[in-house]
Amino acid sequence: MLRKRASAERGHAQHGWLDSRHTFSFAGYYDPDQMGFRSLRVINEDFIRGGAGFGSHPHRDMEILTYVLEGGVEHKDSLGTGSVVRPGEAQIMSAGSGIVHSEFNASAGETLHLLQIWIHPNQEGLAPRYAQKEFPLADQRNRLHLIVSPDESAGSLAIKQDARVFAGRLDSAAEISHPLAPGRGAWIQVARGSVSVNGLPLEQGDGLAVEDETGLEIRAAAPAEILLFDLA
Repeated sequence: MLRKRASAERGHAQHGWLDSRHTFSFAGYYDPDQMGFRSLRVINEDFIRGGAGFGSHPHRDMEILTYVLEGGVEHKDSLGTGSVVRPGEAQIMSAGSGIVHSEFNASAGETLHLLQIWIHPNQEGLAPRYAQKEFPLADQRNRLHLIVSPDESAGSLAIKQDARVFAGRLDSAAEISHPLAPGRGAWIQVARGSVSVNGLPLEQGDGLAVEDETGLEIRAAAPAEILLFDLA
């Protein structure tokens, strides 16, 4: 089963400094039919004006992945972390029993473009933690490169959930495949470009829920960047 979530159907919030598209229900956007997929709860595509951002605010019991497409996000948190995340890097923050953080555009003049992703953890009340790692863009070319997993396999960032996140950058007409074990589902988010998955075309901003499939055949109709979530 393939169920497309079209880009144009997403929720939209425009705050001047922030232009955000919500794949699933978030903040002032609510759709009872779009409350997440398996453990995946939030995918927000954010465009943040230069010098602007989210002031200090709390989270708890959520695995938060930040994936930057353009620009840099300046992160600070109550663990004492201070960092800038740029394309080719990924950031995971396990909010656990509670964490306070802020996220700002690291540039005063350029727009920051990122995906913010929330995944429910499989345990609550754990000690919060932060991790950030570079994943060379060359390692993502025409393949799915593991960036998040529950066991840090292949040098990926750890997450407190049976979920694996892959990033891929595909040349036009490139083809890749991904097997799905029995009982697992997948979500594909097209960050840029256009692809087809098992013959179904997807454009930038589209998402795809996958259930009861043994595998995925992905073909780029144009240069593309995707995230693939393999979920219990």
